[in-house]
Amino acid sequence: MTVWILFLLGILVFLALDLGVFNKNPHVISVKEASIWTSVWVTLSILFSGVVYWLYGSGKIDNVDALTPMDASLKYITGYLIELSLSIDNIFVIAVIFGSFQIPQKYQHRVLFWGILGAIVFRALMIFFGVALIKKFGFMTYIFGAFLIFTAIKMLVSKQEAFNPKKSFIYRNLRKVMPITTHMQGQKFFIKLRHITAATPLFIALVIIEFTDILFALDSVPAILAITSDPFLVFSSNIFAILGLRSMYFFLSNMISRFYYLKYSLVAILSFVGIKMILAHHYTFPEWVSLCFIGIALFVGVVVSKKS
Repeated sequence: MTVWILFLLGILVFLALDLGVFNKNPHVISVKEASIWTSVWVTLSILFSGVVYWLYGSGKIDNVDALTPMDASLKYITGYLIELSLSIDNIFVIAVIFGSFQIPQKYQHRVLFWGILGAIVFRALMIFFGVALIKKFGFMTYIFGAFLIFTAIKMLVSKQEAFNPKKSFIYRNLRKVMPITTHMQGQKFFIKLRHITAATPLFIALVIIEFTDILFALDSVPAILAITSDPFLVFSSNIFAILGLRSMYFFLSNMISRFYYLKYSLVAILSFVGIKMILAHHYTFPEWVSLCFIGIALFVGVVVSKKS
């Protein structure tokens, strides 16, 4: 448990520095600033694979699947790339939510910060139950694999429908249980109006973002479980992808429409990990095959999108 505690403390320190030092005062995050922070988080995430190698080589963590240090590092990087690639759609939805509720750019970071904390808790719960199900019931790999392939086919054949947060199930039910105002006072989530306390658009956007993240996690968590069922590798790769999502949002939100063909890369990745999960009891893909396939799929999607 020492490694888990130190890892969580490290994440909390990063988040505290983020909100309390680097983003103490609300401001519009420029593309330059976002690109710097995106580079920082990607670099830290890749460097952490070295920490993973050391942990599994020195026996300082419970190696439930008896992984070699190299296999553990490759599984971590592969899982991180999967989570990062599946976050692209999430970035687009977040941009739509902010636009719908007219959240000023200088307050968007605060909403995403608290959204990250909620996402960490929800992902931890989903990972815990997902790993427990796979460890206890071997047939769950077939169910998760089939679900991922179904999701890939649905993504391929379905038409992209415009997402309207104000018509969503969450927003309609929030209005029934709490007062909501369109007015904002700085970056407050709640404000006093006469004799009532009303939720501001910042809080509504936060709640809807949290629920959409849960929906995205229904795809991403089974996808990484196809790579490994080691709890620490699944959780750490998820967390690093989530932590980098905020800066990546500010970096890509204005360019997301240019990456149209990346959708087909995600279809290929989901199909691959679905097949990998279904065949898990019969054939094990080498770790370098999974990593190369995912890397090539992402690279091709980006290159083709830029040329079109």
